Amino acid sequence: TFQELSGVTQTCATKTVGSENVAYFCYLFNLDMLFTQGDKLEDSLPQWPVLYFEVLSLDFWQRYRVEGYGSLVLPSSPGLHTLTIPTWRPVGLGVVAELRRFFIGGSPELEDLTYIRIPSTFKGERLSRFGFRTETTGSVTFRLHCLQQSKTFLESSTLGHRMRSVQDRPGGVSQQSSIYNVLEAFQRAQRRMREARESLAQDLISPSASAV
Repeated sequence: TFQELSGVTQTCATKTVGSENVAYFCYLFNLDMLFTQGDKLEDSLPQWPVLYFEVLSLDFWQRYRVEGYGSLVLPSSPGLHTLTIPTWRPVGLGVVAELRRFFIGGSPELEDLTYIRIPSTFKGERLSRFGFRTETTGSVTFRLHCLQQSKTFLESSTLGHRMRSVQDRPGGVSQQSSIYNVLEAFQRAQRRMREARESLAQDLISPSASAV
């Protein structure tokens, strides 16, 4: 459920470091995820987990403001990872919206946090954010300690015992993640090539031009 997959840190006073205001939350959270590969996913790769986060500020008058949104893909390799993710926030139209935010509090917010990356309701081929005004607001640093475990399931067959899938082998998580990253990069390159081909002038792709 959503409650089991979300959490809220404590409030933290900021301190000036150089020219920036920095808050050290030092908030610990523990997350366990179990992946079970079924028959339908035998030939497909799972989407790697994504962590969405939202930064809020609270002033002396108990007024809340959205200071930034961001997301990060959880590391696919075990060990210690320190990641700094830039944040952004929606900006209202006109000066009045910013004045209202400064004096009254409140600001435009996202109803669905998945809009930070690809909305969960999106089903098209191209996602357009034209007209969506934002501004950069800072960054959040995460220190992640990742631990991976892999269980080997053995099946009886006429030829003896065999591995069920790459996911079940030791180190299969990292191998499968690497394969997924390669396929994703190939799909992006293929998509860019297709868009460049469609944008060429008709005389450049005509038979006569290609013969020359």
